[in-house]
Amino acid sequence: MENLQSLPSLAAHLGLDLTAVTVLTFGVFYPRHRRRELVPAYLALNVALFAVVAALARGGTGGGLALGFGLFGVLSIIRLRSDTVQHQEVAYYFTTLVLGLLCGLPGLDLGTAAALSAVLLLVMYAADHPRLYRRDRRALVTLDAVHREPDTLRADLADRLGEPLGWTVREVDYVRDLMVVEVRFREPEVREPSGGAVRTSRTPRPAPRTRTIAPRPPQEETV
Repeated sequence: MENLQSLPSLAAHLGLDLTAVTVLTFGVFYPRHRRRELVPAYLALNVALFAVVAALARGGTGGGLALGFGLFGVLSIIRLRSDTVQHQEVAYYFTTLVLGLLCGLPGLDLGTAAALSAVLLLVMYAADHPRLYRRDRRALVTLDAVHREPDTLRADLADRLGEPLGWTVREVDYVRDLMVVEVRFREPEVREPSGGAVRTSRTPRPAPRTRTIAPRPPQEETV
């Protein structure tokens, strides 16, 4: 608790927290997902949690219980709203939350907080990299047929989407003869033509036209 008692130390921890959450939000999350509405949510959650932890650290005893109830409430809100948020976006929620805890936690020196924050940023940068499983997709598909056999269902999904990695049947309607399936599939790889190929289908140039001059008939001489 001594580390956060002085204002310069508190300012240094706040600067570390703002730097870390800025790199996470504007350097990793937004360029990849383009969810503008989640940027203020991440920033507000991080800074608010840092302020609560720093205030409880200065408040003395009894702050641990209040901090525990506060974190439980925050996690409950995120879990209840996770139906409208993708799973990777929920991971960013937890990362911003943990960054605020690390930087504002009493008794944790600035070097240790900076090292742990750097580890979190590197993990999120690598785990959510676009080149990692770039062809794997997930979709909710409504089929105009009810397949009772897994092999026929796999063949239908492969013909429509690509190689299915797994699926979950959400709904089966025998009246309208349709089924709703959540599919995890791999997009087929598109092969581009090689740049070194030489086109051989060039149209041949027409042969030059030649003029044929007929010989002039001999003229008779008049005496």
